[in-house]
Parts: sequence; C-alpha cells; structure tokens
Amino acid sequence: MNPLPSARRLWLRYALPAGLLLCMAVAGQSARAQTAPRVVDIPTRTGVTQRFVYIAPATANPPKAAVILFAGGNGGLQINESGGFGGLGGNFLVRMRQQFADAGFAVAVIDAPSDKQSPPYLGGNRQRPEHRTDVLAVIAWLRQQSPAPVWLVGTSRGTQSAAYIATEAGPTQGGPDGLVLTSTILVDPGGRAVPKMPLESLTIPVLVVHHENDGCKVCPFSEIPAMMEKLAKTPKAELISVTGGQSRGDPCEPQAYHGFNGIEADVVGKISRWIIAAR
Repeated sequence: MNPLPSARRLWLRYALPAGLLLCMAVAGQSARAQTAPRVVDIPTRTGVTQRFVYIAPATANPPKAAVILFAGGNGGLQINESGGFGGLGGNFLVRMRQQFADAGFAVAVIDAPSDKQSPPYLGGNRQRPEHRTDVLAVIAWLRQQSPAPVWLVGTSRGTQSAAYIATEAGPTQGGPDGLVLTSTILVDPGGRAVPKMPLESLTIPVLVVHHENDGCKVCPFSEIPAMMEKLAKTPKAELISVTGGQSRGDPCEPQAYHGFNGIEADVVGKISRWIIAAR
C-alpha cells in the first residue's frame, strides 16, 4: 500500500488535533458559562440564616438583572445541601428557574429561613418584619455580586411576600428595583391579599401576569382590574393576561392554569423581555 502523501500526513498530524482542541475549548467555555447552581446560606437575624439556590446567568456576560423567585404555598422548599428541593419542586417559578438564568438573569430561589423550617413554614409569616429582614439580606447579597437591578418575582402565595417586601422598602432602603406578580392572591379571607397592600406607594416598575382562566378561588381574574387601578399610580405598571395551556387537578396547584401549565416557557419569555425593557 502506498504511503499517504506527505501533505495529507501533515494535515492529519497537526491540523486535525488542533481542530479537536478548538472544539474542546469552545465546549469548555460553554460549560463554564452555564455555572452550576449552588446553595447559599447568609446570616440575617440573630441566630437565623436564609438559604437560597443561586444560579448565575447562563452567559459569560454580566447579568441583565437579578431575580429572587418566591414560590407559592407555604414557601417551604426544604433546600438540601446539594440544592435539591424537599417541597414545592413543581411550583411554576421553581421548575422554571433555569429558564430565567438562560435569559441572562442571576437567579435566587428563596426558601423559608432557618427558624421556619417546619410547618407552617412561611404560612402566616409572609407579611412580617422578620421576613422583610431576611429578604433584604438576600437583596444586599445579590447587589454585592453585581450592580444589576434586583427584581422580586412571586407566584400565588409568593406574591404576598414579594408585594409586601416591595411596599415596605424601596430601592433607597435596600428594597427591590422591580416587582413581578404572577397568579396573584387577589382575595384572602384569612389574611391581607395583595390588592389590600399600599401598592399605590410603589416607586418601581410592576408587571402583573395572570391566566384569564385561573380557577383558584383566591386568584379570580375578575379582580385584576381593581388591582391594576391601584398600580396606575406607580411609575410603570402593565398587565400581561395569558390564555391556553392545560389545567389538571386542583385549580390552585402548579399543573392547573394557575401554574401556567403548558405555556411556562412563553410566560417566562414575556416576563424576561419586560424586565430587560424596563431597566
């Protein structure tokens, strides 16, 4: 058999390995851009720590914003040391956390604090000074990582946390730079619903996202206009109403319209674009 021509031998010896190395380098850069989630514990009140899962944006560029995600229900995510969730893993914001990072945001998925790691977790505690102190500490930590604006994003019961913190502290008091309310608690016989809060005092942009067919009894779409009327006094407020998807099981659970089942990616895309445009 004739030996390979010398030029071809040289190409196989040098050019091909160089190409493989280049592909490996590009792949390595892509892998580094998608930083693995990590568990962060920060001290807040005396003897209390606040845990959250932190995901850096899936890009080498600085974050476009930082978002703190508040799950609904009792807020007890029970985050373990490896970043797994013992509770509420199917919640809309929890299951879509990586999509927010893919959109260029730094993401903090917040748990109940260390002194609320048993039932009722954040149940009955979402509108208390202690909760405000814990969340403001997370906002401060995020601002130490990047100068990007910090937004609070809540869903269902999480909207009571996000709206409470935002109405209690503006950006100059260590509060958020923006607020997103999804599947908002609009009526609450056992507590204070979001529209009952002093929303008209907000000095930050506010986005409301709600499914027109939300069947949860405390989130009827018919109550949205009254809340938007209060928000009309803020610098920038907008409602994005959505339709479609699928609704299965309990109307207040994540697999119903309440949790944007089947249209999650579209909803996260709308939220992400709105936050970026509002900066």
